[in-house]
Amino acid sequence: MPNWKPSICDLPSHTALQSHAISLSVLTFDLPPLEYTVDIEVSLMDSSFLEPIKEYFKNLNLPFSTNISNVEMTVSNINITTVCLPSGENNSCCSCENGYAWPSAVCSDLITCPSVSVAPDLPCGYMKEMPFYGPYCEPQTEDSCGMGEVIVMSMSVRLDTNFSDALGNSSSDLYKKYKSDLEKAFNASYRCLPGFVSATVTGFRPGSVFVNYEVKAGPASFDQIANSNKIVPQFLDALYLLNQATFTTEITNQTNFTVSPVDIFEGDTVTLICEINSPSENVTWYHSDKIISPSFWYPMERRVSQRTSKSILKIKNITMENSGSYRCTFTNSNQFHTLIYKATKTIAVSPLYITPNLHDMDVTCNSPEIQTNSPLLSCCIDRHLPSLTADWKVNGVINITGVSSFSGNCTEYRLNINESLCPPEKAGTVTTYTCELKTEHGARNSQNFRVTYLRRAHITISSSINSSVSEGGTFNVTCESDVSNHDNITWKIQSGNNTKTVDWDMYTKNSTSVLSVKTATQDWSGTYICTFSQKYLESSANVTIKVISLPLNQNILIDPIAASIQCKVQQALECCISANSMEDYTVKFMVQQKEFQADKEVSCSDSLGIGREGDTLIKPCYEPSDPHGFTRGNKTFKCSNKSWKNESNDCLSVPVNNLLTSAESLVNSPEARAKLPKYLEELKEKTGKEQSILNSSANLGAIVTILHMVSSIPADAEEHIIQNFLSTVNFIVADSTTKVWEELNQEETLKSSLLLSSVENFSLNLQPVNNTIPPVSANTLQLQGIVVTENSTTDYNKTFRSTENLTVNVLIGETAIQDLTQGSTIVSVMYSKLGHILPHNGPEYVNGLLITTVTSKKIQNFSISMTFAKKNSSLTMPQCVFWNVTLDKNRGGWDPQGCTPTEVENNVICSCNHLTAFSILMSPDKSSQVIFEDYITYIGLAISILSLVACIIIESLVWKYVTNNTTSYMRHVCIFNIATSLLIADMWFIVTASINDQNQQMSRGICFVATFFIHLFYLCAFFWMLSLGLILFYRLVFILHNTSKTAQKAVAFCLGYGCPFVIAVITIAVTLPRNNYTRRGVCWLNWNDSKALLAFVIPALIIVAMNLFITAVVIIKILRPAVGDRSNRQERNSLFQIGKSVAILTPLLGLTWGIGFATVIKDSHRAFHILFALLNALQVSYTYVWFCFLYAI
Repeated sequence: MPNWKPSICDLPSHTALQSHAISLSVLTFDLPPLEYTVDIEVSLMDSSFLEPIKEYFKNLNLPFSTNISNVEMTVSNINITTVCLPSGENNSCCSCENGYAWPSAVCSDLITCPSVSVAPDLPCGYMKEMPFYGPYCEPQTEDSCGMGEVIVMSMSVRLDTNFSDALGNSSSDLYKKYKSDLEKAFNASYRCLPGFVSATVTGFRPGSVFVNYEVKAGPASFDQIANSNKIVPQFLDALYLLNQATFTTEITNQTNFTVSPVDIFEGDTVTLICEINSPSENVTWYHSDKIISPSFWYPMERRVSQRTSKSILKIKNITMENSGSYRCTFTNSNQFHTLIYKATKTIAVSPLYITPNLHDMDVTCNSPEIQTNSPLLSCCIDRHLPSLTADWKVNGVINITGVSSFSGNCTEYRLNINESLCPPEKAGTVTTYTCELKTEHGARNSQNFRVTYLRRAHITISSSINSSVSEGGTFNVTCESDVSNHDNITWKIQSGNNTKTVDWDMYTKNSTSVLSVKTATQDWSGTYICTFSQKYLESSANVTIKVISLPLNQNILIDPIAASIQCKVQQALECCISANSMEDYTVKFMVQQKEFQADKEVSCSDSLGIGREGDTLIKPCYEPSDPHGFTRGNKTFKCSNKSWKNESNDCLSVPVNNLLTSAESLVNSPEARAKLPKYLEELKEKTGKEQSILNSSANLGAIVTILHMVSSIPADAEEHIIQNFLSTVNFIVADSTTKVWEELNQEETLKSSLLLSSVENFSLNLQPVNNTIPPVSANTLQLQGIVVTENSTTDYNKTFRSTENLTVNVLIGETAIQDLTQGSTIVSVMYSKLGHILPHNGPEYVNGLLITTVTSKKIQNFSISMTFAKKNSSLTMPQCVFWNVTLDKNRGGWDPQGCTPTEVENNVICSCNHLTAFSILMSPDKSSQVIFEDYITYIGLAISILSLVACIIIESLVWKYVTNNTTSYMRHVCIFNIATSLLIADMWFIVTASINDQNQQMSRGICFVATFFIHLFYLCAFFWMLSLGLILFYRLVFILHNTSKTAQKAVAFCLGYGCPFVIAVITIAVTLPRNNYTRRGVCWLNWNDSKALLAFVIPALIIVAMNLFITAVVIIKILRPAVGDRSNRQERNSLFQIGKSVAILTPLLGLTWGIGFATVIKDSHRAFHILFALLNALQVSYTYVWFCFLYAI
């Protein structure tokens, strides 16, 4: 049966009368099985009829039938759904009847009517425009407006009254009153919001009075909330002074906030989307409460429709720093209300973590197993990502590729091993395989796999001999590999069940190793096994060499060594060997004959031998009764007074002889390095226990030879090894051996220099243990050192103190250390006795400790500073010297080259540009020993200075009387400048000489300046003398040519001052940077190091030679004038005077400086020094007094 559901709706009023409409929903048309719902609008002109109409429809007897247009219809039900009352022009206030609700489609458009009833049981009316065509209220269901999820809106409003502390106390009466009144007003105002539940005051806060309250209702639009806010004052006492412009609403659970992707990795582009069911233009994004501004890395997009708002934030190439809380905020506001939608998400960014795997792999290319079962590289992550992609890259000399595949969370790469792609010359190189994983959102990570491609090598071995060598012989064994790269090459010698590892220095280049044996012994006999190692691969080859036993030269005894024999008389010659051998040897005697006339009778004849008076007999060190056999050395006898007298005995003691033999065997042993510690311990014990053997120069020399031999063997830097070596040195430099050392220093080979070199070699060959070199002290010697590491950022600064409380400090700057390669060593050794054993010449003495510093790697531009404490403070003139083994025909000597001293109280600081053994030499104080030459210099120079001053004064007084022609004028110009130059030079000379003799410490700068001016003005004197000679030569040879006085003066001044200045400047520019411009302790040009003195001697001698030639020409010209020579008498007189000047000056100055040149020759006789001092001091006074008085007046 049809159902009627009348709906009362709003009817627009178009007249002054109120009109009402009733909409009836009637079900008609009895056309089974169809049913219809009909909305009928009933309009009433008078609202008073509304209730009677409702009552009428309520009392209808239903169902009933009717006929309309010949159609039979049955009305089954009539309900009133919607009632609209007029509310202003063109508007109605519509409400739903009980059991009916507005459809959800129009829920957000419902605006509360201005006149709201406070009664909670009365229906809420909403504004509708007229004419109203629906939709009308419908039966209330779960989908109806206000029937959905209830939300909590946090709201606040301000009361413009003073805040009272009572409002902070929820139990106070004021608090309760405010809460009650406000909640009534809020409930009345917001009850018509869709789905309204309640409005509750949650508290008050200062700032006037802020009211915090919560409204529970269904989703409401901005306009609905704003409209409800406007009507709050209608229900609140005006005394509360509610400020309508301060309503604020925050909604936190009505924003749809999504993040893509769910799993976020570093490098991804992440999209954040916030969407609300309300239009809003104002959107703000926050990261950890900081506003995010749009940029390239943070692009933003906003989409706003009539009912929704959406904001999209993208984060490009996200990093771990982008992790944290993100918040989006939509804001709508007008003058009465601010509505804020908030939503927060926390983002966790993690790296695209690749799980640890085997990163390094060794592959043997020519291994059949590897070629059959190819290696597999795998790259995995810790979770499953369906969109993950992988890319494999190959980088290396050997380009072996593979096939990639995916398996679960891993990508795999199986290598295709091909021997042809791995040639021998490239074996050992590394190919890097890079696995790069990438997500669809841009995150990526990579992992490198280092694959070292190896190849089992083919080794060939050969020898420079067939298969055997005599003991003492030399041979090479060469081992070659077809693989050029290798980690290590080892040599072993297998003899029976004994296998020895060779720790010998071998020549290795690329794929070739050469083992050189200089002196073959029985230790070198056996099968030689050469092994090339590359990672875990070892390839070997072997060859057998037999060393045939043969006595060494030092083990052969010849008796006699040198002797006289009688003709036609049998003489026994013995040849014995000292060796543990049962071999049979063929012996051949070869005698070097020296015939002489037997004009004397045999004077000496006994068991030793025969000989004439004065003959020498040399016998070996052999006593038949001695069970030890013979030892090294010999005995020398001389025939005197018919008997053989023992002239010298160089025989070694048995212990030293055995030590020397063992040392020779050790240095020639293939296991020299392994056996060295035990030998050094034995050497120390025997040397220390039997001090008496050190009283022999032969024994002491032999021990020095032993130390020199074993110092070439690399030794581990362990304390006991270093201690044994240094202790042995300490024993042989003890005070008790001083006389023995004096004897040894007379030999052709300087043993003290050899001992110093031995300690340096030992220090140089020390091999660090655990990257350290321990400090070791052995009474008179101390050793300290360091190993340069990758992180070496400090200076090398070591201080040594002797038992005599003398100190020396060694300092090498950080810059120089950084130039050394990693693993290099710096080792310093201090000696308190050895420096005094080394010979020295002259009056200088070693006045401090001796220090040697060596580095295992040589570097350029090295700089070292050492501070020596003086042993004897009374000695003066310190020199920083080093022991130069090349001096004195390789015997060695002290050399100051490359070092600069600085004396500071009782210390001397030596700055040197090289490394070796350093010390300081100082001389006795000579302040009380002024020698005869000094008196001559001071007195003579004083007289010369006075004479030069007098000469200059006289020249000035008589100048206009003696310069009446050009020739005479130029002569006096030259004489005046010669006098001036000599005066300035002599003044500088006497000042620096007096300062030096008084032992006053001059700064280097003052000394350089003084030397420069002395050099310059002495040269000026010579070049003005040359000008004087050239003027004479010019006037006599070029008679008809006349040059102006100005031109002659210009040439003379350029020659007199210009040339000397150029020479002096070039000299100091060349020698000063190398610190050898001046002599040590004297302010004059250096001779020993740079030969700077030649810059004075050579020009002076050339000028002397030229003036002697000019003098000869002058004499010839004056005595035999040519036909055309027509000079007047005055000119000829001037020329004659110049000639005499040149003739007198040249020999005198030339002789003086010629003798001066002789004084720089080493060990020149003192007579040259005295003669030079005398001539140099008096030449000026004699010459210029002679000139001034005989020619000027």
